[in-house]
Amino acid sequence: MKIEDFKLEKYFAKYEFNTQYLLSISDCDGYSLKYVLDKASDDEISLWENLTLGYTEAPGSLLLRKAICQYYKGIDEGNVLVASPGELNFSFMNVLLDSHDHVIVVSPCYQSLYEVAQSIGCATSYWHPNSYSGNFDVSDLVKLIKFNTKLIVINFPHNPTGAYLTRRELNKIVDIAREQGIYIFSDEMYHKLIIADVEELPPISDIYEKGISLWGTSKTFALAGLRIGWIVSRDKILLEKILAFKDYLSICNSATSEVLALIALNNFDKFVPYNINKIKNNIALFKNCCARHHDILTFIEPKAGSTAVVQLNINETSLEFSEKLIEQEGVMTVPAEIFGFKGKNIRVGFGRDNFPEAIERFEHFLIKYK
Repeated sequence: MKIEDFKLEKYFAKYEFNTQYLLSISDCDGYSLKYVLDKASDDEISLWENLTLGYTEAPGSLLLRKAICQYYKGIDEGNVLVASPGELNFSFMNVLLDSHDHVIVVSPCYQSLYEVAQSIGCATSYWHPNSYSGNFDVSDLVKLIKFNTKLIVINFPHNPTGAYLTRRELNKIVDIAREQGIYIFSDEMYHKLIIADVEELPPISDIYEKGISLWGTSKTFALAGLRIGWIVSRDKILLEKILAFKDYLSICNSATSEVLALIALNNFDKFVPYNINKIKNNIALFKNCCARHHDILTFIEPKAGSTAVVQLNINETSLEFSEKLIEQEGVMTVPAEIFGFKGKNIRVGFGRDNFPEAIERFEHFLIKYK
């Protein structure tokens, strides 16, 4: 297969590790190894201290898959498959899709959510948000369905806009998919990062027999370095096919990462609430910044997740704006061109402790920019 370069990852590779302030990063500050181990039970510490660095079970360790099950309804460890999130998306689409299939994808989105399907040869249609409210209208999604639509790809909490569906809207999508026999792949990497007064959505695998839920430790738990994610589905035959595909990729997971992920999953309250509070505080800071610079910035507050999109009232491209910001102030944002988003926009991420310092630099730039 041939696949296009991953624009976002290329952009991060260029700037992420040599730019002081990452104003557009989508994850939260990673927890230290010491912090994770300090939260472990005696049994988990024993697992860690007696760990041997050999091959692990291909689907993921039994203990880890059982820990994952506590976040879902009516499943067992056989409904769970563990790998890196990107690998799971790549494997799932290659197993499910053929070149004659049609796929509907929420947009803008993380590039792999549409690029893998396109590399297979699938026709793709895009479900865009309302340009004024930033919300996604389910009736727009319905209009995109064709006779050969095999898969709908959704992502809520949405990266990059921070948009979220209501339970009624999600149920409507499920009803439509069930009627047409369409699979739903739900990228839920920001699951449980609820920052507004909205009802938390259930995983798609809880409410739809052809629903595939993707989650992991990178965003919600601030443990991106573990490279641990999982998909949950009631379709065990599909999972077996994905597992067979995995034999050509990672084969199995990192033994150390599995134990550390187990500790985090069993200690949700020690990892996630701090991230949520930090995101909320940083959003408040940014909201004030946008009020002071409303002639340049238009900001729709996110409802969930750790990112939002800011519209720029400028005479150049958002890419040119972002490059100047990096060069002059050492502050990195992701411009619309990198995310496949039309218009003059940048993504802002709210999960970093040094966000207040980054905002000071950002405002200094804006004052000069005027």
